Amino acid sequence: PLDLLVPVLSLQLSNTAILHQIRRDQVTDTCRANSVSSRKRRVLTPSDLKHLVVDEDHEMIYCYVPKVACTNWKRVMMVLTGRGKYSDPMEIPANEAHVSSNLKTLNQYSIPEINHRLKNYMKFLFVREPFERLVSAYRNKFTQKYNTSFHKRYGTKIVRRQRKNATQEALRKGDDVKFEEFVAYLIDPHTQREEPFNEHWQTVYSLCHPCHIHYDLIGKYETLEEDSNYILQLAGVGNYLKFPTYAKSTRTTDEMTTEFFQNISSEHQTQLYEVYKLDFLMFNYSVPSYLKLE
Repeated sequence: PLDLLVPVLSLQLSNTAILHQIRRDQVTDTCRANSVSSRKRRVLTPSDLKHLVVDEDHEMIYCYVPKVACTNWKRVMMVLTGRGKYSDPMEIPANEAHVSSNLKTLNQYSIPEINHRLKNYMKFLFVREPFERLVSAYRNKFTQKYNTSFHKRYGTKIVRRQRKNATQEALRKGDDVKFEEFVAYLIDPHTQREEPFNEHWQTVYSLCHPCHIHYDLIGKYETLEEDSNYILQLAGVGNYLKFPTYAKSTRTTDEMTTEFFQNISSEHQTQLYEVYKLDFLMFNYSVPSYLKLE
C-alpha cells in the first residue's frame, strides 16, 4: 500500500494549502473593508520593517509577533541563517534569540533590496487570539518579579496615571500593576498619542503591516506545530528541522483570559475591543463569549 500513501499526503498538503488561502483571503477582505478608515494609507518606511526577519539562504521572511511563539521561531531562524553554526533550536538560550544582531531584519537593506525581497521571498507570520496574547503579555511583563525594566518603564507610568492614592513605593517600583490598570492605560487616548505601544501589546496589524505586505502564510498559535512544520516543509528544510515542541504548563489559556476579563467594566471591554478589532477580524477570531460589549 506504499503507493497509496502519496495521494493521502498530497491531499493533506492541498487541504493545508486551501486553509492558508482562506486565511489570506480573510486578511485581504478585512483590509479592503477597512481601507476607508485608512484612506491616509501611508507608504511603508524601512523603520516599519524592523520586525521582519530575513533568511537569505532559504528566501524567507518572518514577521515576529511577541507572545506568539516568537522566541522559538527566532531560534529556528537562527538555525536556518546560521550556516551550520546551530543545529538544534532549543540549544540556543532564549535571551540569545532576542539579541537583535543575531538576526537580520528587512530595515537593514536598501530600498531596492527590500522591494526585491518582499516580492520574491516567502513571507509568513504567526498570530494568536488578541486578548489571550494581551493577557499573556501582562502576565509576563507585570506579574514576574524579574521584569524590572518593564516595571520601571511602564509600571510606574501606569500606576501614576491609573491609581488614585498610590503609595510612594508603588510609584517608585511599578511592580504591582493590576490588569484593570493595564487595560485602562491601553485605552487611554493619552497613551495612544504619546508613543507607539510596546511591541508586546502592539497590534499585529501595526507590527507586520498585513494590508501593505502580502503574506504567503499565516500561522496560528492554536495550530502552532502543524503550521510551523508546514512552513519548514515549504522552505525545503522539513526533513532535518522540526519546530520545537514545548511544555505548555504556564501558557495563558482561554479560561485564564476569561478570568482576567471578569473585572473589566463593559465600557472598558468595548474600548479595548476597538483597539484590537482589526486583529480579531483579520485573523478570523470571533468576539470572545465572555465579553460584555456595550
